[in-house]
Amino acid sequence: MSLIERDSKVIWHPYTQMKNALPHIPIVRGEGVYVFDENGRRYIDAISSWWVNIHGHAHPYIAEQVSAQLKVLEHVIFAGFTHEPAIRLAERLLPLLPGKQAKVFYTDNGSTAVEVALKMCLQYWDNRAKPKTKILAFKNAYHGDTFGAMSVSGRSIFTNAFNDLLFDVEFIDLPNQDNIERLKAQILKLKSELACFIFEPLILGSGGMLMYEATYLDELLAVCKEVEVLTIADEVMTGFGRTGTYFACEKLENKPDIFCLSKGLTGGTMPLGITTCTNEIFEAFLSDDKLKTLYHGHSFTANPIACVASLASLDILLQSETLQNIKRIEARHAGFLKEIKTHPKIKTSRQTGTILAIEWVTVGETSYLSNLRNILYTYFLDKGIILRPLGNIIYILPPYVISDEDLDYVYDAIRSALDEI
Repeated sequence: MSLIERDSKVIWHPYTQMKNALPHIPIVRGEGVYVFDENGRRYIDAISSWWVNIHGHAHPYIAEQVSAQLKVLEHVIFAGFTHEPAIRLAERLLPLLPGKQAKVFYTDNGSTAVEVALKMCLQYWDNRAKPKTKILAFKNAYHGDTFGAMSVSGRSIFTNAFNDLLFDVEFIDLPNQDNIERLKAQILKLKSELACFIFEPLILGSGGMLMYEATYLDELLAVCKEVEVLTIADEVMTGFGRTGTYFACEKLENKPDIFCLSKGLTGGTMPLGITTCTNEIFEAFLSDDKLKTLYHGHSFTANPIACVASLASLDILLQSETLQNIKRIEARHAGFLKEIKTHPKIKTSRQTGTILAIEWVTVGETSYLSNLRNILYTYFLDKGIILRPLGNIIYILPPYVISDEDLDYVYDAIRSALDEI
């Protein structure tokens, strides 16, 4: 029995209508920017396997570090105990983050990092006997699939079945020159109720790779700071170089109170989530009253192997060669975008850092459910490229090790698709 047949008997895949799903391709190994199926066919992973793989698959340095840690300590409960990899990762990461981040709280993934951030903010105000419970977020945001993360995400097909169970959130448009004053006034009006403002800086990922300017986000953060509304930067996708700087919030003058990190954190090796905060937030939980404790944790909190993978990934990220690759991809994307943006089949196109997005002109549904999605997806798979469209929006978000030759191959495939589909 083939792997595809075995898979169909026992596996339920994410974001997939299993009744009419396309066959799932069995991948048996990875190397650099490539993954290989059971027949030996090679695919360019142009979306970094859901945005996690920043240094390439099966990176030998990360593998060596993880292997060594496996022989020392695979895991230990993180309540009442600690270990060197978790301490070292926090010591190295905090100075890299914009602003005055002081404490690291470990979780398992991006959604749980967001859950912790929301709980920190809500309980912060409760602990200070100034309860504020309303949360501000962007309309088309996506922050994860757990209930708190869904609540602060824009209402969409991802949340439809659960909308009546999600807590109330104040949603606002992405800021721009035309609406910034109105949005600032909205924050001022709600200031006594708002516990926090959560945002994806510069790019809304799953919402369609929607991009906006740092200048206007800065203005919103300034107002939040003025009226004591805590701010949460969800850098799960944008962190670790994706926007051209190590973190998207480096492009802001006003820094957030809390960061949420995951995806590229371990170089795509394994799950790990991090929520960081300022000392001001941390100190609101210090008390002789045990009810002021942050009661949150996971069985695999601060897993030593995942922490070591993250340390190895940081080693690679901070090499000058990696930053050069980020700048190279950024420049190549910009050149390609300039060339094709006037094509009649392109409705909109945009780029931030190593992320390039192209919205196809289509008749009918233009959302995640667009029929064009499967047509584009299979077209690129046939050419040995993994590009997973968000409906009629195609995006390139590659590992930093991708070569110019492979980028050219992806660009050429997009040119062909524009002419043929």
